[in-house]
Amino acid sequence: MSQQLRVQNFTVSADGFGAGEHQSLERPFGTADPGRLMAWLLATASMPNRADSGGNRGLDDYLVRDFGNNIGAEIMGRNKFGPQRGPWTDHEWQGWWGDEPPFRTPVFVLTHHPRPSFTLSDTTFHFVDGEPKTVLDRAREAAGGKDVRLGGGATTVRQFLDADLVDTLHVAVVPMEIGAGTRLWESPDDLLDRFHREVVPSASGVTHHLFWRR
Repeated sequence: MSQQLRVQNFTVSADGFGAGEHQSLERPFGTADPGRLMAWLLATASMPNRADSGGNRGLDDYLVRDFGNNIGAEIMGRNKFGPQRGPWTDHEWQGWWGDEPPFRTPVFVLTHHPRPSFTLSDTTFHFVDGEPKTVLDRAREAAGGKDVRLGGGATTVRQFLDADLVDTLHVAVVPMEIGAGTRLWESPDDLLDRFHREVVPSASGVTHHLFWRR
């Protein structure tokens, strides 16, 4: 099977936003409440880099367990890496994930302001400026035959959807509204011209939308 570009565990509000406005170092999701938006994932036993042995099992956990399965590289937008805009003014700050990021692969960060690569634990961050297809080709080469995960945020996922490069998506829709920010879609039906979809409700209250190419 050819290498796939996969969106996994991506979370949006009922009105389609992946984050609110006014992102900052202290508020990675801006005005959105991360405790509500990400509660379903944080409660799972398989949450990446979970510090304890607790957590829930069930449908949510089953989907979260697939996070690293056959993934050889990740692509993310600059806003997922950090809140800085424009030219980099601080190379000492190295992202929101501490000394052991959960990715465990090469990560390609999209930015118009490249900077030197660096490695934390088993994750190496590369900062690249290019069209989605060009960046995906680099990530596939680095993935060594495995799939590539498209990590977000919503603007980055939309760029790759608009370029018709995404093969599968798992989007968890949380029953809350954000109102403004970075939006993945007006409606999940927007993707049905190109994707099959299964909709699976969870006991946690989120609804999982699973898409794969027609």
